[in-house]
Amino acid sequence: MRLALIQQANTADTAQNLDRTIGSIRKAAAEGAQVILLQELFNTLYFCTGYDEGAFSYAESSDSPMLKHMQSLAAELSLVIIVPFFEKRAPGVYHNSAVIYDADGQQAAFYRKMHIPDDPGFCEKYYFTPGDLGYQVAHTRYGKIGILICWDQWYPEAARITAMMGADLLVYPTAIGVLATETETQKTEFREAWEMIQRSHAIANGCYVAAINRVGTEAGTTFWGDSFVVGPFGQWIARAGDSEEILHANIDLSLIDEHRRTWPFFRDRRIDSYGGITKRLL
Repeated sequence: MRLALIQQANTADTAQNLDRTIGSIRKAAAEGAQVILLQELFNTLYFCTGYDEGAFSYAESSDSPMLKHMQSLAAELSLVIIVPFFEKRAPGVYHNSAVIYDADGQQAAFYRKMHIPDDPGFCEKYYFTPGDLGYQVAHTRYGKIGILICWDQWYPEAARITAMMGADLLVYPTAIGVLATETETQKTEFREAWEMIQRSHAIANGCYVAAINRVGTEAGTTFWGDSFVVGPFGQWIARAGDSEEILHANIDLSLIDEHRRTWPFFRDRRIDSYGGITKRLL
């Protein structure tokens, strides 16, 4: 599977953001990509840095012209495209969502972010209703792809369930960075923790993991980029810097079975002992 992660800085001009992304998709396809991964809320600013009722105007229906365009692009270029977007489901009900289009343009999965944060600079509970579709795996032309979004990446339960559903690749579209009040030391610690938790998902589940982050500074938050792809042992396959980039990575799905025979975590799970995981506290 040949991946292209499109790491981008956005402006308030959604049409321009979309046009630039489409240009990058076409470039990535010409360079051999089969699967295109876009960042969280790929065509807007990360408006969740504060409370702004006007930001709801960014939301789109699940059959919006933007999504139809991406669907057509997937079919035209024989690409799998993962499209995260701000979904307006009904008046007053909005989701942080993603759709996966297969290489024939058909919808292969639709996901609504399950874990919604509420922290300084990440005021998502004001905007997003928690997902109600469960975890999703798309069986695409090029492989089985599990889709999770940003705050989901901190929860091993989400990664485990999605891997148990058959995902060869876990994809995490993301918008993460540091606030103006945070130090360089904190930035380093936060970034390393972000990488570590996702690498651990790859190891624990014997699968590939790809994280796509944005770059640039928006409303005092500096997004650090560093999009990456790691293998089933957490090994680095590709890693971006802190500026705009199309990050390419080749992953060999045939290695997953070999890895899971060597490190048989799925075989040795004591499923009879995990009942407590469904409780808030014990």
